[in-house]
Amino acid sequence: MIDINSTPSIRKVTEGDLAAIAALDARVTDRAKPDYWRDVFERYATRYTDRRFFLVAESTDQATDGAVLGYIVGEIRGWEFGSEPCGWIFAFSVEPDIRQQGIGEHLFQAISAEFKAAGVTIMRTMVARQNQLHMAFFRSEGMVAGPYIQLEKELDD
Repeated sequence: MIDINSTPSIRKVTEGDLAAIAALDARVTDRAKPDYWRDVFERYATRYTDRRFFLVAESTDQATDGAVLGYIVGEIRGWEFGSEPCGWIFAFSVEPDIRQQGIGEHLFQAISAEFKAAGVTIMRTMVARQNQLHMAFFRSEGMVAGPYIQLEKELDD
């Protein structure tokens, strides 16, 4: 396990981070999606940056200085189904070998501050019921079930 001995730097993503982000996502999901991450970068790091946020945690340790340790992506949106504008987190990950060292906490607090500075008071995300890691993390950050229920239907071919 890599030991991170210093507080990571949280900053806005740059195009130079995309390879590291795509590689981290591929390690976690077992699916390479470089085109997806290019699209996310173009949509969330270059347009409407007053309400779209793509942040990375960067190592400040001497041994791993500059390495991308994790990321979080979200946006302010609303009006769907009568919802007032709120912050939505839709992508979040930390290097598996360095989880539980506070990196996710720093990313979560940073995007929370961005949402709050933009004027929203509610933050939401969706978590798969069976994903105990994400469920435990978001609950530890004070997130609880919200007022909406997700419904879905499998579409026939």
